[in-house]
Amino acid sequence: MITLRTNDWISLAEQVLEGKRLTTEEAVTILRCPDEDVLSLMHAAFQIRQHYFGKKVKLNMIINAKSGLCPEDCGYCSQSIVSEAPIDKYAWLTKEKILEGAQESIRRKAGTYCIVASGRRPTDREIRHVSEAVREIRETTNLKVCCCLGFLNEHQATELKEAGVQRYNHNLNTSKDNYEQITTTHTYEDRIGTIQQVGRAGISPCSGAIFGMGESDVEAVNIAIALHQLGAESIPCNFLNPIDGTPLEGKRELTPARCLKLLAMMRFVNPEAEIRIAGGREVNLRSLQPLGLYAANSIFVGDYLTTNGQDQQSDWTMIEDLGFEIEQCAL
Repeated sequence: MITLRTNDWISLAEQVLEGKRLTTEEAVTILRCPDEDVLSLMHAAFQIRQHYFGKKVKLNMIINAKSGLCPEDCGYCSQSIVSEAPIDKYAWLTKEKILEGAQESIRRKAGTYCIVASGRRPTDREIRHVSEAVREIRETTNLKVCCCLGFLNEHQATELKEAGVQRYNHNLNTSKDNYEQITTTHTYEDRIGTIQQVGRAGISPCSGAIFGMGESDVEAVNIAIALHQLGAESIPCNFLNPIDGTPLEGKRELTPARCLKLLAMMRFVNPEAEIRIAGGREVNLRSLQPLGLYAANSIFVGDYLTTNGQDQQSDWTMIEDLGFEIEQCAL
């Protein structure tokens, strides 16, 4: 195994900016960076981040348009059929509620509004419901709209594209080799298929991972490489928040330093992608949250699907204190 220290990280970042693709071994070395060198690593990651995104930070807001009632057995999820977590469960929000969420997204200075629904795959009727709301949002605001509705077929992806959906999220979640440890009701290949489907429809593919679910260093790197190969333009990096009542309850293997290394690795492997610090950032990065933005250029603002996020003012202040700037949508 190669070993890199301090000045070597800057050299590696410069090579990435010149077009170098990291080998698996080099990316694993990032994850094995000594804790005392993490600041040097983040400085190097920032060279890549700054080249492509400057000091801009993109904010995204989620609305949980359909909660619980999911037939999948994903071990991390409080909405799955195997979860005993005490969450709100409800069918689809009305179009009016979804439209209200778009206005709230603007108030929170988010440029991307994410409409998320639990379940394996939407019905055609549910696609029409979302499409009607999206058309009105796109006609009345400059928000970018992202949807996360489960597996899609070709005509559903096309309908969402025609309605104005610009981005579709479907996370890989974990590596192919670790997949059966996390869920058994669908496969890694099923998820790959939907990401490819939305890409063919002309929708920007958004796909990421949930780290801290037992993946090895090599498996974590394999996720990053797979996302690059899939052409993911937006990559949410979630950090497991082990919710009581889920199969992964009590699984706490992440440290703030480990999270920073994962973000840096993702930036080195996917230099041009929007890297977003997503679910679990507050409970895993804790006081080191600001440092994550030296690799990532995007965060969620507000609450997540069934867990609370940091209040919006704290997020705005964190960005301002770094000397960064929120990239808002034009009204």
